[in-house]
Amino acid sequence: MSAQEAMGTFRRELTAWRERRGLSKKQLGTLMLFDPSYVSHIESGRHRPTEDFARRADDVLRAEGELLSLWRAYDDSRPRRSVPAPPAERLTGELMVEHEEALMRYDGERYWVTIRRQLYNGHADPVARYFVKIAVDELANSPLTWAELGLKATCRGLDMDWTANLDLAALKEIWLLFENPAGRFPLYPGERTWIEYSYTVNREKWGSWFQRAVRLPTSRLTVKMRFPADLDPKVWGMEMLMTSSRGAPVSLIDSTREGEFIDYSFDTASPPLHARYRFEWSFAVPGHASREVDSRA
Repeated sequence: MSAQEAMGTFRRELTAWRERRGLSKKQLGTLMLFDPSYVSHIESGRHRPTEDFARRADDVLRAEGELLSLWRAYDDSRPRRSVPAPPAERLTGELMVEHEEALMRYDGERYWVTIRRQLYNGHADPVARYFVKIAVDELANSPLTWAELGLKATCRGLDMDWTANLDLAALKEIWLLFENPAGRFPLYPGERTWIEYSYTVNREKWGSWFQRAVRLPTSRLTVKMRFPADLDPKVWGMEMLMTSSRGAPVSLIDSTREGEFIDYSFDTASPPLHARYRFEWSFAVPGHASREVDSRA
């Protein structure tokens, strides 16, 4: 197959997967963190996709490696030439978070949390596991169990196994594994991918704040919170740094009304390493006050 034919196959399958997921070209570009018009340029043949584009498209569309495989077939069909790697792709010696999206939703009974991280492996060795931490209210009447937490994790559309590193009544430490019973899929040097994990906690064990800790070099942090509008929520935040004993208010929290819910969002670029972003809330409606708890991962 010629390079032109292989590229045509990639473009057709990209379009088919996008339409299968019910996404417009602009929506897919936004989810991939590309310019919204870039997908249109790829599908029309005006631009050629990079390996990074193929990986992100495969992750977002949950194509189970098909798009990346098609891109590699295209790349293998091209005439080979020696080209130095661009500076941004050289190994940094660190595992980096290029984008963290922390999503929290309260439905009146439970808090639902989904964390998505785009990782880049700048190490010289493959990454086979990833550490996360979940803490709940130490004053809760009963311990948090793995069954009620319902932890699930995926990478590249594949389920990730996990193992407990610490199992206490109010604190869970977990290693997410880049493997499952079907095989291993480590993050190799110079590769990037999205991982996603989710869990739930009932309101008696949750707290009135949601905290994100920057434990790895991070390029972008996005936090989104959704509350029932009829609870009349009030949300505020603090940024806490290692260089200061006092936190600074987070002023750029956007809010929008979406039907029966109010969405709050915060976004920051290049948050300092070891910084913590703590978001607190209160409800005007009695009976929904939460205990104070540090829930972070």
